[in-house]
Amino acid sequence: MKHTIFLILGIWVTSYTAWAQPNRWQQQVKYNMLIDVDVVANQFTGKQKLEYTNNSPEPLTKVFYHLYWNAFQPNSSMDLRSHELGKKLVNGRADWDSRVRDRIAKLKDDEIGYQKIISLKMNGVVQPFEVHETILEVKLTKPIAPHSKVVFDMDFAAQVPLQVRRSGRDNPTTNVRYTMSQWYPKICEYDAEGWHPTPYIAREFYGVWGDFDVLINIDSQYKLAGTGVITNARDIGWGYDQPGTELKPIAAKKRSWHFSAINVHDFVWAADPDYKHLIRKMPNGGPVLHVVYHPKPGNLANDSAWNAMADAAVKVLPFMETNFGKYPYPQYSFIHGGDGGMEYPMATLISGPSLGTVFHEWMHSWYQMMLGTNESLYPWMDEGFTSYAQNLVAKFYYGRSSLQTMRDALKKNPNDRNQQETINQLPEDHSNAYAGYYALVKSGLEEPMTTHSDHYNTNYAYSAAAYSKGAVLLEQLGYITGAANRDKILLEYYKQWRFKHPNANDFFRVSEQVSDMKLDWYNEFWVSSTKTIDYAIDSLWEENGASLIRLKRIGLFPMPIDLQLSFKDGTTEMHYMPLDLMFGSKPVENAAQNRIDHEAWKWASPYYIVTCKHRLTDLKAVEIDPSKRMADVDRKNNVLILNW
Repeated sequence: MKHTIFLILGIWVTSYTAWAQPNRWQQQVKYNMLIDVDVVANQFTGKQKLEYTNNSPEPLTKVFYHLYWNAFQPNSSMDLRSHELGKKLVNGRADWDSRVRDRIAKLKDDEIGYQKIISLKMNGVVQPFEVHETILEVKLTKPIAPHSKVVFDMDFAAQVPLQVRRSGRDNPTTNVRYTMSQWYPKICEYDAEGWHPTPYIAREFYGVWGDFDVLINIDSQYKLAGTGVITNARDIGWGYDQPGTELKPIAAKKRSWHFSAINVHDFVWAADPDYKHLIRKMPNGGPVLHVVYHPKPGNLANDSAWNAMADAAVKVLPFMETNFGKYPYPQYSFIHGGDGGMEYPMATLISGPSLGTVFHEWMHSWYQMMLGTNESLYPWMDEGFTSYAQNLVAKFYYGRSSLQTMRDALKKNPNDRNQQETINQLPEDHSNAYAGYYALVKSGLEEPMTTHSDHYNTNYAYSAAAYSKGAVLLEQLGYITGAANRDKILLEYYKQWRFKHPNANDFFRVSEQVSDMKLDWYNEFWVSSTKTIDYAIDSLWEENGASLIRLKRIGLFPMPIDLQLSFKDGTTEMHYMPLDLMFGSKPVENAAQNRIDHEAWKWASPYYIVTCKHRLTDLKAVEIDPSKRMADVDRKNNVLILNW
């Protein structure tokens, strides 16, 4: 059986090596870690052997590691930043993360987190290092030459913090004993822009592609789940060898759990003596799905909810693969733990069986776990793209759009005029994202999406930009290029950039290749600025039996325009004006509707006159962008109803 396991792993390694050939160099790592856990002291010791391949053209005179858990100490940068944001009021509420608040400042000595480096050697030679809170700086005694490999050997010790943010122990919300994320000294990413020793303030992450071999020794009654596959499943049991088996009894005080993960950029695990384990096998040789959760004694509804969640995951995976690319790993684990939802390679931490969280976190397997952007610099490529995909997965699962869900909620309070007015301004899909973006603009707190994740002035502005505006970016891209082209863009993006580190320019370049139009302007206006879209129907008149409609660009963000004319006889016409910066036009999206193409609207001009062959009195209504996919911040002037 063990020979079979390693044969499978060997095939897995080979296939990934063949795929992961980037157009530009990227570093490579291989971790071997031996961890010994003391569940009484909530501490562990670790030995880490790290093979580091410098594929860059430059010699490296130093390296950096992340020591994330050092953030969970009073007066840390995370603690200080949380207090500062808590002083700000947004919509009358303190702007700090409600999970962090001032909790770090109150941690006692046995509740703090730490990661201490005992020793560090490179190729057997002791290396000098300095700890800068959550960053370890190693000034190498000998540079790492370009296109060469070195081996770092590290001994370290850690204390598991009381659960504050993402990782930790004894979370009263989940009752999970250990959530082990950001738990090991993790080498920082070095790319064409240099080192990225980003201090752990709040968010987000960026890691080097590589392999993990992790052996965890922990008290024998504990049950584990994590990234990768368990290579000693026959020794473990508990469903990992065959569904339904119990944890195998052993005489030793501690049990060894051996995990292996190939071509990932992080590793997470969790442990609890009371965990339950559900397994779902996808048909036709798909991945094995694991659901590991902490039960509530006597609460059958809780068990049913986790089982329903597992069944939902099976149902939606084919849709996800069809629309976003194939999930390539042999397993995926939904692990009860953390403080909400947090994504990791081949696994996610979730605090409960909410399907919205499940769909969102699993879609992170595409946007960040396979398409490994620098989340600190491009959080919208992670959270925004995932939110966009989550919405479509939910629509597939529930059979209704996000706007339909909002309409259903309105039925319970039909006199809510503000909500009705809001709904009237939103597109059928991703309506929550559009509403979030419009609220951000209205707040006056918006910052460019090029802002570093930790440098936003408010948590609110970060969240709305990363999640809402990021999701709108993709739906609005469909308005610009055509929805069918946008769908092709996402699949081509996956094809070209999986297992690599794409940035914003890489995504927009793929978009240009697929759509055959220039889109750098969209990147510049939507991502790099806070300029807004606002178009209006300015005036209309008749000349020589033809109708002339003058449109006005009020906002500073230029866009191509769909203008729908409705006539008294019940027919409609779509008049399409591409933007001159596009150097192209989107295909006809609705073959059943007559579309009349016009010359491109020059972005420098605030006005455009559309000529229609019908008499003015034949017109019943004029509407800019009836699909409402263009994020126009004031749609009241987009529609003109003619009652004559």
